[in-house]
Amino acid sequence: MASNLTRKYMVIFNVIMAVAIFGMDILYMSIGTLLIKGVTSGLFFVMGLVNFIYAVKSKTKNFKSSLFLLLGLFFAMLGDIILNINFVIGATLFGIGHILFFVSYCSLIRFKWFDILYGTAIFVPSMLFIVLSPLFDFEQVLMEAVCIAYALVISFMLGKSISNLIRDHTILNLTIFIGSVLFFFSDLMLLLNVFAGLGRAFDILCLLTYYPAEIVLALSIFVSVEKNENNIETKQPTIDN
Repeated sequence: MASNLTRKYMVIFNVIMAVAIFGMDILYMSIGTLLIKGVTSGLFFVMGLVNFIYAVKSKTKNFKSSLFLLLGLFFAMLGDIILNINFVIGATLFGIGHILFFVSYCSLIRFKWFDILYGTAIFVPSMLFIVLSPLFDFEQVLMEAVCIAYALVISFMLGKSISNLIRDHTILNLTIFIGSVLFFFSDLMLLLNVFAGLGRAFDILCLLTYYPAEIVLALSIFVSVEKNENNIETKQPTIDN
């Protein structure tokens, strides 16, 4: 069980990291070098890693969920860096990250068949938009297939976060839902920027939501510990005098 002093330091740490990541995000939008992007991505992974260490030392009941979420952040970091070098490999790494996020969410609340409905409700219009919209120019069938496959993975990741929040109204599930929504919106902006050529505004919208998404997901590991602590405190028996 974490001490109040440790909690205070962790809150300060998360605030500092969030400000630093967002500041680096703004710097990347201004300068746009791969080094700055790599450092920014590394920071959100470090934020998640420190929160995970805190969770382990606090003997979190959500160990599996936190571990898979941390692994998802790791693959997101790799994907973020490699995307600028090779889009297909970068998208694949991001896809693996989303699968790990999905597994993390399933570790919190067991997968049920109706979870498929939420993912499908997001994926079908996303796929139709990719396939039918005249905005996109993928040039290759492979690239279009990669985008559809990626849409499938992220749709079910977002769908599971929605399902979890509906089934259990907690701060943890709300935090995960917010991070997932921001991630989905960011990738939509990336799609419109890269394959529809809609201009700098969509690139900025992508970056203004992507790094906050990673911040929120990294923060959710810390929130999961706070949820456990609150549950322990509320369930402690009282002693009558």
